[in-house]
Amino acid sequence: MGIYDTLNEQQREAVLHTEGPLLILAGAGSGKTRVLTHRIAYLIEEMGVNPWNILAITFTNKAAGEMRERVDNLVGIGSDSIWVSTFHSACVRILRRYIGLLGYDTNFTIYDSDDQKTLMRDVCRMLNVDTKMFKERMFLGAVSHAKEELITPQEFRLEAGGDFVKLKVADVYEEYEKQLRANNALDFDDLLVKTVQLFQTQADVLDHYQERFRYIMVDEYQDTNTVQFELVRILSSKYRNLCVVGDDDQSIYKFRGANIRNILNFEQFFEDARVIKLEQNYRSTGNILNAANAVIRHNAGRKDKTLWTANGDGGKLEFRQFDTAYDEAEYIVGDIAGSVKKEERTYNDHAILYRTNAQSRVFEEKFVTANIPYKIVGGVNFYARREIKDLLSYLKTVDNGKDDLAVRRIINVPKRGIGLTSVNRVQEYAASREISFYEALQAADLIPGIGRGLAKLESFTALIEHYKADAQEMSVSDLMKEIIEETGYIESLENEDAEEAEARIENIDELISKIAAYEEMCGDMDMPATLGGFLEEVALVADIDSLDENSDYVVLMTLHSAKGLEFPHVYLAGLEDGLFPSYMSITSDDLEDIEEERRLCYVGITRAEEELTLTCARRRMVRGETQYNRMSRFLKEIPVELVSTGETFAGEMEDAQKELQKELQKRNAYTQAKQAFQTKVYAAAKPAKQFGSPSGSSLDYEVGDRVRHVKFGEGTVTGIIEGGRDYEVTVDFDGPGTKKMFAAFAKLQKM
Repeated sequence: MGIYDTLNEQQREAVLHTEGPLLILAGAGSGKTRVLTHRIAYLIEEMGVNPWNILAITFTNKAAGEMRERVDNLVGIGSDSIWVSTFHSACVRILRRYIGLLGYDTNFTIYDSDDQKTLMRDVCRMLNVDTKMFKERMFLGAVSHAKEELITPQEFRLEAGGDFVKLKVADVYEEYEKQLRANNALDFDDLLVKTVQLFQTQADVLDHYQERFRYIMVDEYQDTNTVQFELVRILSSKYRNLCVVGDDDQSIYKFRGANIRNILNFEQFFEDARVIKLEQNYRSTGNILNAANAVIRHNAGRKDKTLWTANGDGGKLEFRQFDTAYDEAEYIVGDIAGSVKKEERTYNDHAILYRTNAQSRVFEEKFVTANIPYKIVGGVNFYARREIKDLLSYLKTVDNGKDDLAVRRIINVPKRGIGLTSVNRVQEYAASREISFYEALQAADLIPGIGRGLAKLESFTALIEHYKADAQEMSVSDLMKEIIEETGYIESLENEDAEEAEARIENIDELISKIAAYEEMCGDMDMPATLGGFLEEVALVADIDSLDENSDYVVLMTLHSAKGLEFPHVYLAGLEDGLFPSYMSITSDDLEDIEEERRLCYVGITRAEEELTLTCARRRMVRGETQYNRMSRFLKEIPVELVSTGETFAGEMEDAQKELQKELQKRNAYTQAKQAFQTKVYAAAKPAKQFGSPSGSSLDYEVGDRVRHVKFGEGTVTGIIEGGRDYEVTVDFDGPGTKKMFAAFAKLQKM
């Protein structure tokens, strides 16, 4: 068996199980990538499967790159035939070949989030939508959610019924799709949706890929949404050799559309599925894992598993509570400086994780003062910077003239005297003729009232046609250099702001380096380096891919960005109720929300390999106001014996544990009351004022009273029912409408 002897018993079992549906429940740090790569090697070497019959899907380019490298090392010759790819990259490859069957050109543009915002702004203007009443962001979110659920604009309209807002969204969704198609463009959701549509409507294309991918493996399965599930289901339906790897305890992307039910209900979707649990952790110490297990155990919606390690217990977790967020930041920065000074650690051994991006500012200030190198992951994406967007728009225009957004972005960049009036006339002409903006530019002499602007518009189209001709002969990097030089782009930056230009020019140099690296990679793989190929790669880059593991700096990032990473010493900052878990999740009627936050905490704890420091502040400035917060409930779920509090903090954790006991009693009361309401006939319940409350006293409000709720505002009590250990209170709120809630949790105040 050789290389398979290095696997533990459960890992080996997962590698050797090759036929039929398989769910590998892989706890944090349990070696899931190792299992996937060895499974691929086993299929090829021992089972005689052709490498081109294997598809391995991951979520980030970074993960795909790592897996690709490991597979190449294990398999050797023939490994380049295996598709190791992200969902989006795999779909782009399929669509570049077959999207013509859906009525698109194969040189379609991929719109990033900035392009989508610009297009949505245009759509709202076309439809005279009041963006003060209806935010563009709301429309983008609704459209994205609809696509994730495979709901077409027509289906969305049918489901809207008579709802005014939903009908408005349906109008916008319809026009947004129309404009995308006119621009020969797809947004990120479309890459998946159009591939599913292709498979649903083109039986021969589906059959081709089902034959091609007889063995399918999906990593991070807990993060899949409905359209990704459907894509995988259709592809695997012929041979049913689907292996998914994931951890329901690390499902933290509900806000992006991830559906935890995909992994929790896997055995219902695939009834003959085998389930294998990987519970041995190779990353963290015993104390860190015991803390993670203790926290996540409070979630009801999960599959039972307990992480363990042979690494030993290690040191205790450090806990510190401070008066202010500034004190918290000062302590953490000082602690990092101290360990580097003593040469115990390097800067890049440390990561500071927090719930919201806004928390980074105070840390940044302290790092600058202390002269400590740091990097924020998930800040402004390199490709979202103005100068990069401008130059990429030139390349996009050369590659796909139908991309109206790209053409309009650069028509007067650098300034060439083309005014907004001319642009609007071209736009109106294009809309009336149902042609692209660039096609209208090419017929500028036919546009009524274009006047003196004609010469400048013709000069611009001549320039683009010149670049299109050069693109056939030149490399992508030479074309980029020619565009920068001939348009005078850098000179225009220097004329605007000489100081700012320096940083922008550095970014442009970095873009040229990126193009050169792309060309080099294509050369190594014996593939043509095309303009379309480069733009496609750029469109699929994720923020997390910007993390350079070889540079020595402290990493700051949100907990969502940290998933999949690990560091010797992790600082989990801002552990306060209202911040983490968030205020919205605490006040939500949906217990799923607090469970998602707890999974996020579990992810944060399990990023630590050797040391974990947990911090919180008694008061913190939020949106210009000082907030006083209690210690996070997640802190209270960690057994006190696992934590070192330091001499000055000795009482905090003990108080926290006492608080937790009260919290648990409340939670038990909530659960029992909920069960009581589910089993009792409501009509038989007696009015609450005849009973004592759980604490032995009656409620200080009754039916008809006006009350205030911290989230929903003011309302009138319309019903109170006793449920054993608590009351169910129905309140008709002035704004949000009628809500039912348990008294102990609602904390209603009589007015």
